[in-house]
Amino acid sequence: MSEHKKEYHIALGKGDVGKYVLLPGDPGRTELIAKFFDDAKEMVFNREYRTFTGHITGYNGKKIKISTTSTGIGCPSTAICIEELAKIGAETFIRVGTAGSLQKEVKIGDVVISTAAIREEGTTRQYIPLSYPAVASIDVTNALISAAKKLKFRWHAGIVHCKDAFYIESEKGALPLPLQEYNDLLWKAWERGNALATSMESAALFVISSIKKLNAGEVLAIIGATWSKAPIVKKVGIEEAIKIAIEAVKILESEK
Repeated sequence: MSEHKKEYHIALGKGDVGKYVLLPGDPGRTELIAKFFDDAKEMVFNREYRTFTGHITGYNGKKIKISTTSTGIGCPSTAICIEELAKIGAETFIRVGTAGSLQKEVKIGDVVISTAAIREEGTTRQYIPLSYPAVASIDVTNALISAAKKLKFRWHAGIVHCKDAFYIESEKGALPLPLQEYNDLLWKAWERGNALATSMESAALFVISSIKKLNAGEVLAIIGATWSKAPIVKKVGIEEAIKIAIEAVKILESEK
Protein backbone atom coordinates (compact mmCIF):
# COMPACT_ATOMS: atom_id res chain seq x y z
CA MET A 1 0.00 0.00 0.00
CA SER A 2 0.99 3.63 -0.36
CA GLU A 3 2.64 5.61 2.42
CA HIS A 4 -0.16 8.17 2.60
CA LYS A 5 -2.30 8.55 5.70
CA LYS A 6 -4.74 5.67 5.96
CA GLU A 7 -8.45 6.15 6.53
CA TYR A 8 -9.52 4.77 9.91
CA HIS A 9 -12.05 2.10 8.90
CA ILE A 10 -11.04 1.00 5.42
CA ALA A 11 -7.30 1.26 6.24
CA LEU A 12 -6.47 2.64 2.78
CA GLY A 13 -4.71 5.77 1.58
CA LYS A 14 -4.42 7.78 -1.61
CA GLY A 15 -3.16 5.69 -4.49
CA ASP A 16 -4.54 2.44 -3.09
CA VAL A 17 -7.76 2.45 -5.14
CA GLY A 18 -8.86 3.42 -8.62
CA LYS A 19 -11.42 6.06 -9.54
CA TYR A 20 -13.90 3.23 -10.11
CA VAL A 21 -14.86 1.04 -7.15
CA LEU A 22 -17.26 -1.91 -7.19
CA LEU A 23 -19.03 -2.35 -3.86
CA PRO A 24 -20.36 -5.74 -2.74
CA GLY A 25 -21.58 -6.17 0.80
CA ASP A 26 -19.85 -9.49 1.44
CA PRO A 27 -16.04 -9.41 1.91
CA GLY A 28 -15.91 -12.83 0.24
CA ARG A 29 -17.44 -11.39 -2.91
CA THR A 30 -14.54 -8.95 -3.37
CA GLU A 31 -12.30 -11.92 -4.08
CA LEU A 32 -14.75 -13.17 -6.71
CA ILE A 33 -14.94 -9.72 -8.32
CA ALA A 34 -11.15 -9.40 -8.30
CA LYS A 35 -10.89 -12.55 -10.45
CA PHE A 36 -12.30 -10.43 -13.28
CA PHE A 37 -9.44 -7.90 -12.90
CA ASP A 38 -5.95 -8.12 -14.35
CA ASP A 39 -3.09 -8.18 -11.82
CA ALA A 40 -5.49 -7.92 -8.88
CA LYS A 41 -3.87 -7.40 -5.50
CA GLU A 42 -5.49 -7.59 -2.09
CA MET A 43 -4.78 -4.25 -0.46
CA VAL A 44 -6.19 -4.72 3.03
CA PHE A 45 -8.90 -6.51 5.02
CA ASN A 46 -9.94 -4.44 8.03
CA ARG A 47 -13.24 -4.95 9.87
CA GLU A 48 -15.88 -5.59 7.17
CA TYR A 49 -13.87 -3.68 4.56
CA ARG A 50 -11.86 -5.88 2.21
CA THR A 51 -10.27 -4.27 -0.85
CA PHE A 52 -8.63 -5.53 -4.04
CA THR A 53 -7.17 -3.26 -6.72
CA GLY A 54 -6.23 -4.17 -10.28
CA HIS A 55 -6.96 -3.17 -13.87
CA ILE A 56 -9.36 -3.95 -16.67
CA THR A 57 -8.77 -3.29 -20.35
CA GLY A 58 -10.92 -0.55 -21.88
CA TYR A 59 -12.35 -0.43 -25.38
CA ASN A 60 -9.32 1.54 -26.61
CA GLY A 61 -6.90 -1.04 -25.22
CA LYS A 62 -5.82 1.17 -22.32
CA LYS A 63 -5.75 -0.15 -18.77
CA ILE A 64 -8.34 1.19 -16.34
CA LYS A 65 -7.44 1.10 -12.66
CA ILE A 66 -10.34 -0.40 -10.71
CA SER A 67 -10.98 -1.55 -7.16
CA THR A 68 -13.53 -3.51 -5.19
CA THR A 69 -14.29 -2.86 -1.52
CA SER A 70 -16.84 -4.67 0.62
CA THR A 71 -19.23 -2.42 2.53
CA GLY A 72 -20.56 -4.88 5.08
CA ILE A 73 -24.30 -5.12 5.66
CA GLY A 74 -26.52 -2.06 5.76
CA CYS A 75 -26.37 1.70 5.29
CA PRO A 76 -24.25 2.67 8.33
CA SER A 77 -21.18 0.71 7.23
CA THR A 78 -21.83 1.58 3.57
CA ALA A 79 -21.84 5.29 4.40
CA ILE A 80 -18.49 5.00 6.16
CA CYS A 81 -17.05 3.09 3.20
CA ILE A 82 -18.14 5.66 0.62
CA GLU A 83 -17.02 8.63 2.73
CA GLU A 84 -13.54 7.21 3.23
CA LEU A 85 -13.08 5.93 -0.32
CA ALA A 86 -14.02 9.34 -1.68
CA LYS A 87 -11.37 10.96 0.51
CA ILE A 88 -8.65 8.89 -1.14
CA GLY A 89 -9.68 9.44 -4.74
CA ALA A 90 -12.61 7.17 -5.63
CA GLU A 91 -15.14 8.94 -7.86
CA THR A 92 -17.53 6.35 -9.29
CA PHE A 93 -19.18 3.64 -7.22
CA ILE A 94 -21.16 0.69 -8.51
CA ARG A 95 -22.75 -1.51 -5.90
CA VAL A 96 -22.79 -5.16 -6.94
CA GLY A 97 -25.27 -6.63 -4.51
CA THR A 98 -27.95 -9.21 -3.90
CA ALA A 99 -31.63 -8.59 -3.27
CA GLY A 100 -35.06 -10.09 -2.85
CA SER A 101 -37.67 -9.56 -5.55
CA LEU A 102 -40.81 -7.57 -4.79
CA GLN A 103 -42.49 -8.35 -8.13
CA LYS A 104 -43.49 -11.73 -9.56
CA GLU A 105 -41.97 -10.89 -12.95
CA VAL A 106 -38.55 -10.25 -11.37
CA LYS A 107 -37.30 -13.84 -11.24
CA ILE A 108 -34.58 -15.58 -9.24
CA GLY A 109 -31.32 -15.12 -11.18
CA ASP A 110 -32.44 -11.91 -12.91
CA VAL A 111 -30.56 -8.67 -12.33
CA VAL A 112 -32.08 -5.36 -11.29
CA ILE A 113 -30.48 -2.03 -12.16
CA SER A 114 -31.59 0.47 -9.54
CA THR A 115 -32.70 3.90 -10.70
CA ALA A 116 -33.63 5.16 -7.22
CA ALA A 117 -34.24 3.85 -3.71
CA ILE A 118 -36.99 4.10 -1.13
CA ARG A 119 -35.31 5.52 1.98
CA GLU A 120 -36.79 3.11 4.52
CA GLU A 121 -33.60 3.19 6.64
CA GLY A 122 -32.12 5.49 9.24
CA THR A 123 -28.64 6.49 8.09
CA THR A 124 -29.50 8.98 5.36
CA ARG A 125 -32.00 10.80 7.61
CA GLN A 126 -28.98 12.08 9.50
CA TYR A 127 -27.58 13.56 6.27
CA ILE A 128 -30.64 15.26 4.76
CA PRO A 129 -34.46 15.24 5.18
CA LEU A 130 -36.54 12.42 3.72
CA SER A 131 -38.00 14.75 1.08
CA TYR A 132 -34.59 14.53 -0.67
CA PRO A 133 -34.66 11.58 -3.11
CA ALA A 134 -32.14 8.74 -3.26
CA VAL A 135 -31.38 8.64 -6.98
CA ALA A 136 -28.64 6.86 -8.92
CA SER A 137 -26.39 8.83 -11.26
CA ILE A 138 -27.95 8.93 -14.72
CA ASP A 139 -24.66 8.27 -16.54
CA VAL A 140 -23.86 5.23 -14.41
CA THR A 141 -27.40 3.89 -14.70
CA ASN A 142 -27.39 4.27 -18.48
CA ALA A 143 -24.02 2.53 -18.67
CA LEU A 144 -25.33 -0.38 -16.59
CA ILE A 145 -28.39 -0.71 -18.82
CA SER A 146 -26.25 -0.60 -21.96
CA ALA A 147 -23.96 -3.26 -20.46
CA ALA A 148 -26.88 -5.53 -19.58
CA LYS A 149 -28.24 -5.21 -23.11
CA LYS A 150 -24.84 -5.88 -24.65
CA LEU A 151 -24.29 -8.97 -22.51
CA LYS A 152 -27.86 -10.15 -23.14
CA PHE A 153 -28.67 -10.94 -19.53
CA ARG A 154 -32.24 -10.84 -18.21
CA TRP A 155 -32.52 -7.44 -16.52
CA HIS A 156 -34.99 -4.94 -15.09
CA ALA A 157 -34.51 -1.26 -14.21
CA GLY A 158 -36.50 0.72 -11.68
CA ILE A 159 -37.02 1.81 -8.10
CA VAL A 160 -35.80 -0.42 -5.28
CA HIS A 161 -36.45 -0.55 -1.55
CA CYS A 162 -33.77 -0.03 1.11
CA LYS A 163 -34.21 -1.12 4.73
CA ASP A 164 -32.28 -1.62 7.96
CA ALA A 165 -33.83 -4.80 9.39
CA PHE A 166 -33.45 -7.99 7.34
CA TYR A 167 -35.73 -10.28 9.32
CA ILE A 168 -38.86 -8.13 9.06
CA GLU A 169 -39.29 -9.53 5.55
CA SER A 170 -39.42 -13.25 6.40
CA GLU A 171 -42.32 -15.49 7.35
CA LYS A 172 -44.05 -14.74 10.65
CA GLY A 173 -42.68 -16.67 13.61
CA ALA A 174 -44.52 -18.08 16.62
CA LEU A 175 -44.33 -14.63 18.23
CA PRO A 176 -45.30 -11.81 15.81
CA LEU A 177 -43.18 -8.67 15.75
CA PRO A 178 -44.64 -5.69 17.64
CA LEU A 179 -44.99 -3.85 14.30
CA GLN A 180 -46.01 -6.91 12.28
CA GLU A 181 -49.24 -5.49 10.89
CA TYR A 182 -47.61 -2.14 10.11
CA ASN A 183 -44.73 -3.83 8.29
CA ASP A 184 -47.11 -6.04 6.33
CA LEU A 185 -48.98 -2.94 5.20
CA LEU A 186 -45.75 -1.26 4.07
CA TRP A 187 -44.56 -4.33 2.15
CA LYS A 188 -47.86 -4.34 0.29
CA ALA A 189 -47.44 -0.63 -0.48
CA TRP A 190 -43.96 -1.15 -1.96
CA GLU A 191 -45.20 -4.05 -4.05
CA ARG A 192 -48.21 -2.08 -5.32
CA GLY A 193 -45.90 0.87 -6.00
CA ASN A 194 -43.85 -1.34 -8.35
CA ALA A 195 -40.66 -1.33 -6.31
CA LEU A 196 -38.63 -4.07 -7.98
CA ALA A 197 -36.49 -5.42 -5.16
CA THR A 198 -35.35 -4.91 -1.59
CA SER A 199 -31.86 -4.77 -0.11
CA MET A 200 -29.96 -2.77 2.52
CA GLU A 201 -27.35 -0.38 1.09
CA SER A 202 -28.65 1.60 -1.90
CA ALA A 203 -30.08 4.62 -0.07
CA ALA A 204 -26.75 5.50 1.55
CA LEU A 205 -24.91 4.99 -1.73
CA PHE A 206 -27.24 7.25 -3.71
CA VAL A 207 -27.81 10.01 -1.15
CA ILE A 208 -24.19 10.45 -0.10
CA SER A 209 -22.97 10.31 -3.70
CA SER A 210 -25.50 12.96 -4.74
CA ILE A 211 -24.56 15.26 -1.87
CA LYS A 212 -20.83 14.90 -2.50
CA LYS A 213 -21.03 15.11 -6.32
CA LEU A 214 -19.88 11.53 -6.81
CA ASN A 215 -21.16 9.02 -9.35
CA ALA A 216 -23.12 5.99 -8.19
CA GLY A 217 -25.13 3.12 -9.58
CA GLU A 218 -26.29 -0.30 -8.48
CA VAL A 219 -26.80 -3.70 -10.06
CA LEU A 220 -28.46 -6.41 -7.98
CA ALA A 221 -28.57 -10.19 -8.40
CA ILE A 222 -32.01 -11.45 -7.40
CA ILE A 223 -31.52 -14.35 -4.99
CA GLY A 224 -34.87 -14.34 -3.22
CA ALA A 225 -38.60 -13.76 -3.65
CA THR A 226 -39.55 -11.40 -0.85
CA TRP A 227 -43.02 -10.97 -2.33
CA SER A 228 -43.67 -14.62 -1.41
CA LYS A 229 -41.94 -14.49 2.00
CA ALA A 230 -38.79 -16.20 0.70
CA PRO A 231 -36.01 -13.57 1.03
CA ILE A 232 -33.24 -16.04 0.15
CA VAL A 233 -33.83 -18.90 -2.30
CA LYS A 234 -30.63 -19.44 -4.27
CA LYS A 235 -27.45 -17.43 -4.81
CA VAL A 236 -27.58 -16.98 -8.57
CA GLY A 237 -27.00 -14.07 -10.92
CA ILE A 238 -23.99 -12.74 -9.02
CA GLU A 239 -21.44 -13.30 -11.79
CA GLU A 240 -23.85 -11.73 -14.27
CA ALA A 241 -24.12 -8.65 -12.03
CA ILE A 242 -20.32 -8.44 -11.77
CA LYS A 243 -19.90 -8.66 -15.55
CA ILE A 244 -22.49 -5.92 -16.06
CA ALA A 245 -20.70 -3.64 -13.59
CA ILE A 246 -17.30 -4.17 -15.24
CA GLU A 247 -18.72 -3.60 -18.72
CA ALA A 248 -20.38 -0.43 -17.45
CA VAL A 249 -17.02 0.88 -16.24
CA LYS A 250 -15.60 0.34 -19.74
CA ILE A 251 -18.55 2.22 -21.22
CA LEU A 252 -18.15 5.11 -18.79
CA GLU A 253 -14.44 5.37 -19.46
CA SER A 254 -15.00 5.32 -23.23
CA GLU A 255 -17.38 8.28 -22.97
CA LYS A 256 -14.79 10.58 -21.37
